[in-house]
Amino acid sequence: MPDIYHDFTVGAKPGAVFAAITTPTGLDEWWTKTSSGEPRSGAIYELGFGTDAQWRGRVIDVVPNQTFELQMIAADEDWADTRVRFDLVAGSGVTTVRFRHIGWPSNSDNYRMSSYCWAAYLRIMRRYLEYGESVPYEQRLKV
Repeated sequence: MPDIYHDFTVGAKPGAVFAAITTPTGLDEWWTKTSSGEPRSGAIYELGFGTDAQWRGRVIDVVPNQTFELQMIAADEDWADTRVRFDLVAGSGVTTVRFRHIGWPSNSDNYRMSSYCWAAYLRIMRRYLEYGESVPYEQRLKV
C-alpha cells in the first residue's frame, strides 16, 4: 500500500500547532471549509469541504501537544479507513511536524492528487501559524 509522508518545521510552539490540527478554528484556517470535533479518543470529527464533500474521521490516537490521528470513516472511497496522523516534536523555537496519511488501497489518481494537496495544505498551515496568513477556502490550492 502506498502512503504519504511529509516532515517539516513550523516556527511555533507545539501547543499552537496542536490547536491548528485539532480545533475547528484551526482546521478551518488551512484544511476544511467547516469542521467540528474535539481532540479526545473516540471523538468524531465532521470535516466539511463544501456541499459535495462532508467527511468524518474518528480520533484513534491523541496526546495533547504531541500526537493526533484520525481514521477516516466517511470520505471518498480511496480515503475510507485511511489514517491521517500528526506527530509533533518540540525544538528550539520550532516544532517538527511528522505527517503521514497511511493505508491507501492503491497508487490511484486520488492518492497522487492527495499527496500534492497535502503538501499545499500543510504549507498553508505553516504560513498561518508563522505569519497569521488566512487564505479563503476556495483559494487554498491556488496559492
